[in-house]
Amino acid sequence: MSHDHWFEDLAEHMGATYLRYSFTKGTEQEVGFLAGALALEPGMRVLDVGCGPGRHAHALGRQGIEVHGVDISERFVEVARRDAPPGVTFSRQDARDLRFEADFDAAISLCQGAFGLQGGPAGEGAAALGEPTSDAPVLAGMARALRPGGRLAVSAFSSYFQVRHLGESTFDADAGVAHERTAIRDDAGVEAEVDLWTTCFTPRELRLLARGAGLEPLHVWSVEPGRYAARPPDLEHPEHLLVARRP
Repeated sequence: MSHDHWFEDLAEHMGATYLRYSFTKGTEQEVGFLAGALALEPGMRVLDVGCGPGRHAHALGRQGIEVHGVDISERFVEVARRDAPPGVTFSRQDARDLRFEADFDAAISLCQGAFGLQGGPAGEGAAALGEPTSDAPVLAGMARALRPGGRLAVSAFSSYFQVRHLGESTFDADAGVAHERTAIRDDAGVEAEVDLWTTCFTPRELRLLARGAGLEPLHVWSVEPGRYAARPPDLEHPEHLLVARRP
């Protein structure tokens, strides 16, 4: 299968090994918090965009919530389908071209599963530079997928945190994109050196993008994996969590 996004090569290499990384260990806490923030109840339908190997979808499914997860990586979709709870399904789809229309009570895109990964080495213009506008089609597709009154939760890297804690990564102040060279492993422990490009955001940018997608922003909180909370935006947490509603 031909690859349509730079992240697919990474996902192909990692496969189920992705679930061994420490940032994936807070799934139950994240889902518990989101169930309240999104007013989820058993029997509701949730769209998980950039679902990866399906960890959030599986956790929601165990609570009796129906979930359809989409990811651009066929490898991740294959992993996600293994041992999926009843009512939890997956398909390979490009988050930039979602075709759902008012089919879901809620939508999520967490841990930079799709939102924030549209910058990269290929293409021209905003999508290549990783400017916030390149993520607008992802948010717009999620908004269309919501039923009136439905809620959305999207996590995004914080520009504030990235600048304060650059480490060995670089930050393009014009495009708002962090670039990192790192090593990933496959199931056999084989290591590969890869590049990661992640668009970072301020709370104001997230609210503007939400309004541009026809959504009503409700909250922007500062969070970190496994420690989601209704925390006002600050400089000390690596991610923002946008919660918005379709009028």
